[in-house]
Amino acid sequence: MAFTPAPRVRSVQLSGSGLAARVSPDGLTEHGWWLEIGGLVQSHVDLAEPTTIRHEYLRRIATVLDGCRAPGRPLSVLHLGAGALTLPRYVQATRPGSPQVVVEIERELPDFVASALPLAPGTDLEIVIGDAREALAGMTGARFDAIVLDVFSGLDSPAHLACTEFYAEALDHLTEAGLLAVNVGDEPGLRFWAGQALALAEAAEQAGRPGVWTLADATLLERFGEGNLVLVAGPGIAPEQAEAWLAAGPHPAAVLDPDETEDLAERLA
Repeated sequence: MAFTPAPRVRSVQLSGSGLAARVSPDGLTEHGWWLEIGGLVQSHVDLAEPTTIRHEYLRRIATVLDGCRAPGRPLSVLHLGAGALTLPRYVQATRPGSPQVVVEIERELPDFVASALPLAPGTDLEIVIGDAREALAGMTGARFDAIVLDVFSGLDSPAHLACTEFYAEALDHLTEAGLLAVNVGDEPGLRFWAGQALALAEAAEQAGRPGVWTLADATLLERFGEGNLVLVAGPGIAPEQAEAWLAAGPHPAAVLDPDETEDLAERLA
């Protein structure tokens, strides 16, 4: 079922960053839309086909979520940063009835997105406005099957989120079969990714959890260029899932196991 955006809602000024958020047709399909923040494309949504994901790193995270449980089984998911709510829409489409929580620091953004690009009926989504770490600290006793962290962009990332201590706090909020997926955007050389991989590996080791996996474009890992990499950790990861992650792409795809991730991170850090 397709959902038509409200024509009167197109842009909003974000009080936190001072940037403008704007929704516009993608020019590719009748129901496709871009979310731009500060003039830069941040997210994409296809209202008719919410399982269509155009950003490759989000597609990789969606593949990881696909393997969390049997197909169609609901997942409890915490999204720390969510843009146009692309992943929450995907989870609802593939696993109807999944209870989801979004934490967003830009107060105006979630209501703007939900008004301009309506969510599917029946979506169980709670919106929390605030800092990701502070919000997580307030969720005493809450456990999630998956936590998705999507707030990092290289050296501009908030230092209090890009650290071992925060990763340890996030891992502590997973169920016994849960996982943490982290999007890391980085510049050529991938030094920021390397630091985050090592920080997450340390947190996982301290918690007695399995090591850290990396999913990325294979060319990016060969040339160490600019791009996005996905780190995955948590008790819910089975080594045999790596084959499915690799096969699902987007291609060319690469999946590094914990040993490979740590070895490369130590070389690039």
